[in-house]
Amino acid sequence: MGVRTGHYRAGVDIGGTFTDLIVFNDATGSFTVGKTLTTPHDPSQAIETVLVEALERDKVAASAVLQLIHGTTLVTNAIIERKGARTALLATQGFRDSIEIRRENRYELYDLMLEMPESLVPRYLRFNVPQRILTDGTTLQELDVAFVGRLTRELVANGIEAIAIAFLNSFANPTAEREARAIVQRIAPAMRVSISSEVVPEIREFERTSTTIANVYVQSRVESYLIELQTRLARIGIKGNLLMMLSSGGIVTLDTAIRFPIRLLESGPAAGALAAASFGAVCGYSDLLSFDMGGTTAKFCVIDRGQPLIAHEYEVDRRYRFKKGSGLPIKVPVIEMIEIGAGGGSIARIDPLGLLKVGPESAGAEPGPACYGLGGTEPTVTDADLVLGYLDPDYFLGGRIKLDLAAARLAIKVRVADRLGIPVEAAAWGIHQIVNESMANAARIHTLERGKDPHRFPLFAFGGAGPVHGCRIAKALGSPVVIVPFGAGVISAVGFLTAPLAFDFVRSWPGRIDSLDWQKANMLLAEMEAEGQALLEASDVQTGQISHRREADIRYVGQGHEVRVPLPDGQLDSSSISTITTSFEEVYRRLYERLSPSVPIEIISWRIISSGPKPEVRLEVPHTESKTAQAALKGRREAYFPELGGYSTIPVYDRYRLFPGENFSGPAIVEERESTIIVGPDRHFRIDEQWNLIIEPLFTL
Repeated sequence: MGVRTGHYRAGVDIGGTFTDLIVFNDATGSFTVGKTLTTPHDPSQAIETVLVEALERDKVAASAVLQLIHGTTLVTNAIIERKGARTALLATQGFRDSIEIRRENRYELYDLMLEMPESLVPRYLRFNVPQRILTDGTTLQELDVAFVGRLTRELVANGIEAIAIAFLNSFANPTAEREARAIVQRIAPAMRVSISSEVVPEIREFERTSTTIANVYVQSRVESYLIELQTRLARIGIKGNLLMMLSSGGIVTLDTAIRFPIRLLESGPAAGALAAASFGAVCGYSDLLSFDMGGTTAKFCVIDRGQPLIAHEYEVDRRYRFKKGSGLPIKVPVIEMIEIGAGGGSIARIDPLGLLKVGPESAGAEPGPACYGLGGTEPTVTDADLVLGYLDPDYFLGGRIKLDLAAARLAIKVRVADRLGIPVEAAAWGIHQIVNESMANAARIHTLERGKDPHRFPLFAFGGAGPVHGCRIAKALGSPVVIVPFGAGVISAVGFLTAPLAFDFVRSWPGRIDSLDWQKANMLLAEMEAEGQALLEASDVQTGQISHRREADIRYVGQGHEVRVPLPDGQLDSSSISTITTSFEEVYRRLYERLSPSVPIEIISWRIISSGPKPEVRLEVPHTESKTAQAALKGRREAYFPELGGYSTIPVYDRYRLFPGENFSGPAIVEERESTIIVGPDRHFRIDEQWNLIIEPLFTL
């Protein structure tokens, strides 16, 4: 067979333990997948490795890959580990400490030892700059040009690598920030500079400043990584476009990603939510709970009416995992999800009180679980799943990694079972069930806090470990059905291929809706649409394929927070007030189930989401020669189900030989190369027309 050519696109997702790949042919729908251990010291090495393996295995020419879309947690890790550039802050005279004063809220009221995350810029590198802009954008005090020049020379002499400029009220008038940047760049052309009026031109100084600092803090690290990745791709013959996933679910070119690296904050997890939304829509499920469990973390995301929920503020480096206000605020659009330290590599331990705990610490890819045989000695969730018989030691990643059952049993025995005085099997089941309950509790909190009922949402399970645990989590949540897509172990990589080129723009300009200057409002919207049009056209999107969606942040006068409301198309004027008010009331009632009709409303910020066409991704599942249920049965093995009294002989099915329309009763194990599906004894499963495996209760009340 010769080398295949054509038009291929690739999606690559780097996780804490594994790097996932899909290479997709747009014309035929054929695809190949790959999965390899992540290389934490240089993530681009794992991308090169998995690409070479997959392309050689399926005989696809590297030159045929015309587009590679990638998501990364590099930005998050750099902030958490404090591995960014040495950064200084230029703030308005008297306001350099606003990022440390924060909002004076205590996220834990009675904690006398309350801990806040350290600022990315220490106080001795925060400088007061003589200048002042008022809230309406007028200038009270002109920028002291000479001061900025002297300060820049001093910073260069002291080895400062990056400067964040965030002046008070710059969202209303960016002139002073732009002037200060020009001075810095004239004196120090190599200095990296971010100004808040470009990174996040929104009201609320603390969040705007924090985001601007984070953007320039990670810029050099992101650029170096992307250049190294481009070099590796060119070396193996891939000359196509390298695009990056944004936290909001759009994709952008490298130039935009390097200019606004903070937009990549949660770019990796975003792809999984997009994949769940895309597959759910094809299956007829517009409401879903996306569940992505990999080697390091588990992530849940509510898919509401076919779209993942979007938040416009995020916290990174939280001191307390679930405490809002305990992290550094980042004001960028992010697909809203909850992420907990519960993955295949999560470490089990006995705490000082003698209780069994699992996670959030992870064995990661190095050294990995004990059963990997790479030097790990701590018992993990993967070790427990292996001991319980859920994983085949000879078929992990299709047999590419041989799992050591004896090492897994020894780790659980020494670290858990002996200390609790229980058998290894009971300890393994305890690890498995504790991590299930931790994930179910997180999912329950996440859905209920958003006004959703987890009993109503099907669970869309994917990731390397998601299908192993999906059935138990759905049972704990009361979810009516579990959906496991074909190729579940790498399905997050498919999410990259479903995303359009897109970017979000925002301008803060507060005003009561009954007294707005509609001419200025139209000017703001037109300005943002023009920016989006130019950015997408520069990314080779055809003019006629670009669309713009309008939204506004609206609240009742006197409130402290806003809700996101769609705006009508076309020119806005006083006749638009009733339409906007009705939209606001619909959104507000859906969130809070009540209105305040006697209180006027005001618009705080105006938004444009500019996007290109959304790609169609229909995977063509490879056919096998036989369609009989007997042919799909690979064999049987002992697996642990407490409902059956312990270990029982369970049928094992080959996922690649299961066809639409087939039905089976649990308990059962279904194996793919990159994941394993566990079906409980009180469940049955079927294959739908899209080749998804659907798990449902045997009996419903």
